[in-house]
Amino acid sequence: MNMLVTGGAGFIGRWVVKRLLEDGHHVWVFDDLSNGSEANLEEFQSHASFKAFVRGDIKNEETLEQLFRNQFDLCYHLGASINVQDSIDDPRTTFNNDTLGTFYVLEQCRKHNVKVVFMSTCMVYDRCMDETGITEEHPIKPASPYAGSKIAGENMVLSYYFAYGLPTVVIRPFNTYGPFQKTGGEGGVVAIFLKKKLNGETLNIYGEGTQTRDLLFVEDCARFVVEAGYSDAVNGHIVNAGLGRDISINDLAMLIVQDEKRIQHVEHIHPQSEIQKLLCNYEKATKLLGWEPKVSLEEGIRRTEEWIASTNLI
Repeated sequence: MNMLVTGGAGFIGRWVVKRLLEDGHHVWVFDDLSNGSEANLEEFQSHASFKAFVRGDIKNEETLEQLFRNQFDLCYHLGASINVQDSIDDPRTTFNNDTLGTFYVLEQCRKHNVKVVFMSTCMVYDRCMDETGITEEHPIKPASPYAGSKIAGENMVLSYYFAYGLPTVVIRPFNTYGPFQKTGGEGGVVAIFLKKKLNGETLNIYGEGTQTRDLLFVEDCARFVVEAGYSDAVNGHIVNAGLGRDISINDLAMLIVQDEKRIQHVEHIHPQSEIQKLLCNYEKATKLLGWEPKVSLEEGIRRTEEWIASTNLI
């Protein structure tokens, strides 16, 4: 099939592209490189089924119209502003990219009858109160403009399913980590901690460190994203994906560096948008897609550390 991946030069996007190529599809990537990098796609450039990398903005309707002349079968819409603190400092950019940009993509998909897989986030949820985990029915709480913009995007995506019969699905992966994630301020906690460990630096934890995260290895995440596109069973649905195990940031730091002297607590940069407990219940993904995670947290951390150590990121 002909596949479009917006945000395909980003961290999760490049793994989605890899999976689609391995499955034998023709792939186009559309990205403005605000979060991604062409270097993430280097290994695919010579692949016969990698059709094009197009640099552009999802808010440019003329560019989108030209792009959609390629007669796509599926659109994996991952392109977004993803930084919580940036959304607090500059809500306009996040809203324009994540809500307005999503609308422009939806309009092209409606015009050409292209299924949309919309990448949302676990950050839309209110905190988890028990050990059964967060299901798709769990209350949402837009504690940042990023979460608010994603919820607005979700609602638009689902409205196109109900109003027009366009096949769409909203996916909410939990905190994803792994090779190719940025190791600086825009990266995830695992990548940042591992880089500091390898550099012999102190690991900084925001606040008390009791907040927990459900950490999903990126290859498990990419498999979930791709299979949500293949299946009609999830059309019109919201579907979670996570490891089904949470860990406090304090325990994560100790797991990574194994030395309390190399851990310090610092003032939280956005305490108002912190979610104290995130734990995924992915039963719906198992029921509808037959999906479940395969990579343990310890194995995922090992693979990620190996990758960071093998690059020039340290």
